[in-house]
Amino acid sequence: MGTTRHPYAQLARSAVEHFLREHQIVEPPPDLPPPPVEKWQGVFVSIHTSDGQLRGCVGTLRPMHPDIGKEITLVALDAALKDPRFPPVDVSELHDLEYTVYVLHPPEPVRSLKELNPREYGVIVYTEDGRRGLLLPDLPEVNTVEQQVHIACMKAGIAPSEQFSVERFRADKFE
Repeated sequence: MGTTRHPYAQLARSAVEHFLREHQIVEPPPDLPPPPVEKWQGVFVSIHTSDGQLRGCVGTLRPMHPDIGKEITLVALDAALKDPRFPPVDVSELHDLEYTVYVLHPPEPVRSLKELNPREYGVIVYTEDGRRGLLLPDLPEVNTVEQQVHIACMKAGIAPSEQFSVERFRADKFE
């Protein structure tokens, strides 16, 4: 490893490790940097194995807590333990996990797909009946706007023939 991690990524790691080893929720450090944007809208924590396989990714579209450290802590635990796509992380895996924290900026409505760029913006798709899907920006496996919107729609259970709305957002990424 040897590389210095951002304090947000370090907090995500320590939250998961402390909870799995001590069965307690860690307190965020008092010197944690402030959020990168004043009106941050939520946090996502992505956990990958050292060979790049996704192990968990969960987040919030609106903050559950006004304190970003508490938000990162609880979202990291959800990513490790409650992502329905994966079994909960086990103590034996901790040495092999890498954490990325995304801090979401306020979303903006999109009138045309020409306003999107999967490297620069994440997307939120939603229907009038409340189904919603989100895809983070700058994911290595997502190369086109169409692919990005399609994946977000699949996550929301929105069929290609259905009407849906799109919002875009920026996110600061911390590793």
